[in-house]
Amino acid sequence: MPALPPLVSPEDLRAALDGPGGVLVLDASTALAQGGEGDPYTAEPLRAQYLDAHVPGAAFVDVKSELSDPDGPFLFTLPSADALAAAFAAVGVGDDTHVVVYDNGGNAWATRVWWLLRWLGHDAVSVLDGGLGAWQAAGFPTASGASDDEAARASGATLTPRERPELLATLPRVESISSGDATGLLVNALDPATFRGEQEVSPYPRRGRIPGSVNVPLFALLDPATGRFLPVDELRALLEDAGVLQAEGAVTYCGGGIAATMPAFAAFVVDGTEVAVYDGSLSEWTSDDRRPVTLG
Repeated sequence: MPALPPLVSPEDLRAALDGPGGVLVLDASTALAQGGEGDPYTAEPLRAQYLDAHVPGAAFVDVKSELSDPDGPFLFTLPSADALAAAFAAVGVGDDTHVVVYDNGGNAWATRVWWLLRWLGHDAVSVLDGGLGAWQAAGFPTASGASDDEAARASGATLTPRERPELLATLPRVESISSGDATGLLVNALDPATFRGEQEVSPYPRRGRIPGSVNVPLFALLDPATGRFLPVDELRALLEDAGVLQAEGAVTYCGGGIAATMPAFAAFVVDGTEVAVYDGSLSEWTSDDRRPVTLG
């Protein structure tokens, strides 16, 4: 299995794919949409776009339906470890597989899959910096249609779950940090206007943020011209400014546990800092009026 860093350039991925093997590329492309202003978000797996163009040999993963609990209370509820391991094995992820995951833009769907695998105890996972767009910008070819070896690859895959509970923040833990009864830092990964609750209507039950939170918007971590992550020194400065790297137990959240994985991933890239993700995020927090929110 090749030794790849958490954040992989298109050039490094191309070299790994041309090597002796052991790398599985996953396309996690997904689109969020709203039926109308203030409606809850819906998610559309972009399998059709994958069939049109993907990194050669890549398999498609459906984050909404295959990597979330279909019976969960929220759109991207974390499934059981056994169910999640089986879903990954079904696309070819085994105990000895190094996964490189990407998406169609923004990187958050890829970092969600990175976090899911690491929560399962599978650390051999990387994110393709800048996703499919960066791969194409580097001049590398794409393939169309389903990968010919997808079924054969998946048929022999076994992924053993080894849960890492420290990477998942529960509601009681978030409540304790927010109230000051426990150490930690709550990090909201949404845009500043949503963080401050300035939108007139919200896709969540109530506007605002969890009290005591700081804001690290997911897109602030990226170079707007390329869609790739900022250089490590710049990521370090941004995260240190917010207190993430110095915190005794940082917890990220967003609306539904997707964007939250971006600052968690960035902290790990910078210096291996482990940050937990509050999976329920604002979808859960704002569903109960007894939980306070902060505006402004």
